[in-house]
Amino acid sequence: MATFEYNALTSGGRLMRGTIEAASHEQAGELLTDMQLTVNEITKAVEKPAKTAVGRNEFLMFNQQLASITKAGIPLEKGLRELAKEAGSRSMRKLITDIVSDLEQGLPIDAAIEKRQKYFPALYGRILKAGVETGRLSEMLTSLNRHLEVSLRTRRLIIESMCYPAVVLAIAAVILTGMLVFIVPAFGEVLAEMTGGRGRLPGLTVFFLTLANNISQIWIGIFLAIGVIFVGWTISSASPSGRRFKESVFLSLPIVGRLYHRSILARMSEAMGMLIAAGCQMSSSLRMSAGASGSEKMKFECEMLAGQLEEGEGIIEAGQSCQMLPGLFLYSVQLGAQRNELQHNLYSLSEMYSEQTNTLQCRLQGILPPIMIILLGLMIGTMITAMFLPMISMVSAMM
Repeated sequence: MATFEYNALTSGGRLMRGTIEAASHEQAGELLTDMQLTVNEITKAVEKPAKTAVGRNEFLMFNQQLASITKAGIPLEKGLRELAKEAGSRSMRKLITDIVSDLEQGLPIDAAIEKRQKYFPALYGRILKAGVETGRLSEMLTSLNRHLEVSLRTRRLIIESMCYPAVVLAIAAVILTGMLVFIVPAFGEVLAEMTGGRGRLPGLTVFFLTLANNISQIWIGIFLAIGVIFVGWTISSASPSGRRFKESVFLSLPIVGRLYHRSILARMSEAMGMLIAAGCQMSSSLRMSAGASGSEKMKFECEMLAGQLEEGEGIIEAGQSCQMLPGLFLYSVQLGAQRNELQHNLYSLSEMYSEQTNTLQCRLQGILPPIMIILLGLMIGTMITAMFLPMISMVSAMM
């Protein structure tokens, strides 16, 4: 069914505008005629963009407050009404108010959230349902808070690690471009006069003079290359295979790839521990926690792994072909399942991978600045040497 906007006259001659749902333009006209309206115009309504999910920070605050309400034993309807008054945005205030209205009509909290699943993370409704059924809602919400904090922290670490080199590269590009535009050409004219023509200049000097004369074309080429890479990167994001390829490229980078991998493992371990605590089966927990990790490669591998577990294979044997799940993870999961300590083992894995993420980020931030500064210094030093090389040659010849 499609939605159509219409402009029509009533039997009394009054202008009427509105919308009507129909399978086709003709059916919409027939329905309006049956309503004794004289149709002037019917057009297909433009679909409004779908509302986006709640922001990460906003959702984290909402979940923390909800956990506090349930732990304190405050009735959800009353507590959420107070939360709605303190909500930072109008959309969040309306969302909480709508949930309260459903609760007052007798709907459980998990069903009220499920009705608005598009606003919340994929696991939220299931976690709430498990908490209500087991009577551990406050505990489940607290575990979810920890998972969200791990996810936000690891994302922030990756972004912070990539920002510094990007800023240094931008500054280096500005400095080198300024020297090539304003300083090198002036030296070139002086050196050409001193040596009797550009053809007698050293090769390194000629190279930088050529760069200076073609700097605009070089930057156009760079921007075009960046544009092509950006378009290709965007197109590849449209399919799961393309996203897996992007991840493979990212994971192949030294240090950065390990940092990204450990952050995925930290998020997945935390999510899986939370789902196991909610009473989910191993195979279901693998699928959903892989989805919560945000990694397409992890989702692909865990889907195959979960299928093999459902067929009766052990997790270590089934995980031999996995590249994203290390042997330590698989062994710890199997050992935890055998000793009935799976939830504890998964939380321990999450803490370990989070610490490794922090360590790798510190290492990256310790290595990148000196490397970037050394490279920038080498480029500037080479350029200065190229400009003074003819003078050195002339002085050497005179001596």
